[in-house]
Amino acid sequence: EKQTEDNNSTECSKPGTMDLKFTSSRKYISISVPSKSQAMSPHIKSVDDVVVLGMNLSKFSKPAQFFICVSGVFMFYLIYGYLQELIFSVEGFKPFGWYLTLVQFGFYSIFGLIELQLIQDKRRRIPGKTYMIIAFLTVGTMGLSNTSLGYLNYPTQVIFKCCKLIPVMIGGVFIQGKRYNIVDVSAALCMSLGLIWFTLADSTVAPNFNLTGVVLISLALCADAVIGNVQEKAMKLHNGSNSEMVLYSYSIGFVYILFGLTCTSGLSPAVTFCSKHPVQTYGYAFLFSLTGYFGISFVLALIKIFGALLAVTVTTGRKAMTIVLSFLFFAKPFTSQYVWSGLLVVLGIFLNVYSKNMDKFKLPSLLGLWKKSMEERKSRTLSQTV
Repeated sequence: EKQTEDNNSTECSKPGTMDLKFTSSRKYISISVPSKSQAMSPHIKSVDDVVVLGMNLSKFSKPAQFFICVSGVFMFYLIYGYLQELIFSVEGFKPFGWYLTLVQFGFYSIFGLIELQLIQDKRRRIPGKTYMIIAFLTVGTMGLSNTSLGYLNYPTQVIFKCCKLIPVMIGGVFIQGKRYNIVDVSAALCMSLGLIWFTLADSTVAPNFNLTGVVLISLALCADAVIGNVQEKAMKLHNGSNSEMVLYSYSIGFVYILFGLTCTSGLSPAVTFCSKHPVQTYGYAFLFSLTGYFGISFVLALIKIFGALLAVTVTTGRKAMTIVLSFLFFAKPFTSQYVWSGLLVVLGIFLNVYSKNMDKFKLPSLLGLWKKSMEERKSRTLSQTV
């Protein structure tokens, strides 16, 4: 019996085991916690590390990380916007927005496959049905957005994309029965007025303005408002990686668009046109897709390190810079209404960000400012009397 007890105690003392052994006189319990590298998935093994394009940002200081992320966002997305407008400036390309989306989805799928091969865990974690829904929404977002450029000026499209809050709030009211505070309502009102004013200015000065473009970008905006929530929920629920999300959602979306273009006989004319201008179409589309893929990597790193508040501020500044560069590099009519309507949209974005972070910072109220001024006046009068 003594030898058996010694053997049992020796077993329980071995690391990496968890045993529950009962005898008539004693109960042996041995619990060992595995090391972090053994317990964690390869997706989150280096949870504190932020790697972008093979560069570990965790080795740099916070100011250096901020500078790298902001530089990456501005550099890649400004090039992305420039190339997107440059492609549609090619004479005769405007009807082929869906074909550009097909090429873009193909490149994104290749980039996602390459990135997936560089990580240890290559398993698909998110169900295929979820990816089919995400792919459909992604096709709606990017396809309608690209196609709308055949009918709208690029600055107008960017202004619409800044106003994702409006369909989100409308869907929250009618679908989930949500209630919003006065700041959220004011933000949506500023964005709506800014959009209306910007669109009216565009219809006044643009000779080829078409209401179809407004409808297309509005539908793209609705899909964009939904897809973010679906992606976030799927990645948190199933612990999927960014490269997995990109690979499967864009590859399935590629099949959707290819099937649609084949059924509508829109594939053959697009291929014929692009084969005559391979550099202006496929060459620019490759750089356009590559910069977009790199840009989203820096945005995700910015959110992870500094939070969504600062990320929204940076991306809003990038969109404003994109509009300015669009007027500088591409000849188009300009009116001062663009400036005032754009400022209204920026005010709406600020109110939206402030509403989500009211507990982090508070703006001074008028009553507080009045009381402070009265106290300063009283102290000044008292000092003068003395």
